[in-house]
Amino acid sequence: MDRSSIAAQLYTVRDYTQNEEDLQNTFRNLRNIGYEAVQVSAIGPIGPGKVKALADEFSLRICATHVPYARLVEELEDVVATHRLWGCDYVGVGALPESYREGEAGYAAFAREAGEIAKRLQEQGLTFIYHNHRFEFERFAGGRTGLDILFQETDPESFGFELDLFWVQAGGANPIDWIRRVKGRMDVVHLKDMAIVRDRAVTAEIGEGNLDHDAIVAACRETGVKWYVVEQDECRRDPFESLAISYRYLKRYL
Repeated sequence: MDRSSIAAQLYTVRDYTQNEEDLQNTFRNLRNIGYEAVQVSAIGPIGPGKVKALADEFSLRICATHVPYARLVEELEDVVATHRLWGCDYVGVGALPESYREGEAGYAAFAREAGEIAKRLQEQGLTFIYHNHRFEFERFAGGRTGLDILFQETDPESFGFELDLFWVQAGGANPIDWIRRVKGRMDVVHLKDMAIVRDRAVTAEIGEGNLDHDAIVAACRETGVKWYVVEQDECRRDPFESLAISYRYLKRYL
C-alpha cells in the first residue's frame, strides 16, 4: 500500500454525485482529504467525458467501477470505451442480480454467463471484478456457498474478485482466509470496519470497529492487492468526515 493506492468508493458519497456541480465539489473534497483515486459507482447521468475532465481537474485516478450487470450484457462496447477513456482497468459488478440468487443453479448460471463477459473484457485488456455482500455465504445442500461456486466455476485468468471484507465477516467467513484464497484474482479490495451499535453490526470508519486491519492489510500485501478502496455503505456522520477518518487511519500503513 502507498498513498496513491488508497481510493474512495463514490457509493459512500452517492448523495453528492448526482449532477456535475456536486461531482466537482465531491472530487474537490476527496482530493483535499488526501485521496488520489476513486471508484466510480452510483453517480448521476453525467457523460463519461465530463467525469474524466472533473477527475483530471483534481488529479484523481479512476481505479475501478461498479457497472450495472445489464449494461455488461447489452452495452459491452460502450462500457469498454468508457473504461478506456477513463484509463480504468477494472470493471466491477456490485452485486449478484436478484434473478440469479435462487440456489446453486442460479450462481452456476451467473458464473457461466458473467464468465463469458469476463473473457471478452480480458480480450479488451480489462479485468472483470465481482463485489460480494453477505448473501453469497449462504450454504447450500451440497455444502458449498454461493461465493464458493463463483470462485470454483469461473476462469481464474479472467474472472476477478473485489472482496468486501465487512460482508465477508458478516457472512460468517474469515476475511484473511478469503484474501489468501483469491490470491492472484484480487487486485482491488473494499475496506470498511464493523462496529456493534445497539446489538447490530453496522458499517463504520476504518479503525472505529472490530475488524483486524493489521492482519487484513498484511494479507492484502502478501497476496498482491493493488488498490485499497474505502467504502462505507451507511455513515452515522457526514460521509466526507467518515472517508477522512478512514483515510487518516490507513496512513499508518504507508
